[in-house]
Amino acid sequence: MTGRVYKSTGSWYTVKTQLGEVYQCRIKGKFRIKGIKSTNPIAVGDIVDFELETNNDTVSGIIHNIHDRTNYIVRKSVNLSKQTHIISANIDQVFLMITIDNPPTLTSFIDRFLVTAEAYSIKTILLFNKIDVYDEETLLEVKYLAHIYRKIGYECIGISAKTGKNIDKVKGIMRDKVSVFAGHSGVGKSTLVNAIEPSLNLKTKEISTQHSQGQHTTTFAEMFDTSFGGKIIDTPGIKGFGVVDMDKEEVGDYFPEIFALKQNCKFNNCLHLQEPKCAVKEALENDEIAYSRYRSYVQILEGEDENYRTDNWDE
Repeated sequence: MTGRVYKSTGSWYTVKTQLGEVYQCRIKGKFRIKGIKSTNPIAVGDIVDFELETNNDTVSGIIHNIHDRTNYIVRKSVNLSKQTHIISANIDQVFLMITIDNPPTLTSFIDRFLVTAEAYSIKTILLFNKIDVYDEETLLEVKYLAHIYRKIGYECIGISAKTGKNIDKVKGIMRDKVSVFAGHSGVGKSTLVNAIEPSLNLKTKEISTQHSQGQHTTTFAEMFDTSFGGKIIDTPGIKGFGVVDMDKEEVGDYFPEIFALKQNCKFNNCLHLQEPKCAVKEALENDEIAYSRYRSYVQILEGEDENYRTDNWDE
């Protein structure tokens, strides 16, 4: 039988067939995918082949094959730095949810996420949530950030998961697609999913006022079908995002504004650091490239990790 993985809890996988039948499946013995050192060999969104078995009148499945993935979102594992954790596979787009405060989303986190999505050719839409509670100064910050990312080609939408502002716009983009919702704990992913599909009634929690951080309510990534066509993958909150190893020469290719300029640099192998006649550095000096973006580029290039820790990714 063949089906799509809707939920992974580490040892058991919820698999749904095209006919809508749902089975709890597991892996028999060791199961590793060639070329991928991953803490989770099977991810939500994977298409798998499985065989049914009956044990004490209980029917379950044994997964014996994973179909080739069209793409996946991957990040460094927390406890095993040389390994990766696949957040989800075979997706059409990612909605990265951003809040200016309570909790704050730093540009370094946004840029690391976008670089990984670019590397796997996954469209990313930036959702600036909680705009209903921002004061005038904070709204100006939202507009400034949106300007930076729109300028380089990313769609940015201001939303309020609580009041419903622009939710219909998000639903329109989601129709007939597999969409992942990602972001820090507390940015409102589960609240947004409930606003989009109220029947799901996902658990939500208030922000911890002491630390201005979200309390994780989603423990495992899980896929849900929507009534308007399309699928949602809700993910655990990510506190940090470790970029998987990339060659220094290719990092700039995943920054669209740097990639567009690199052909104008004097040297073909220009890393846009101290080299003479660098088109990227010139653009930076002329305010044609955002300093925050260039800073993120240099941090990734130099292998600086943004103290990434997560909520339950590797438990």
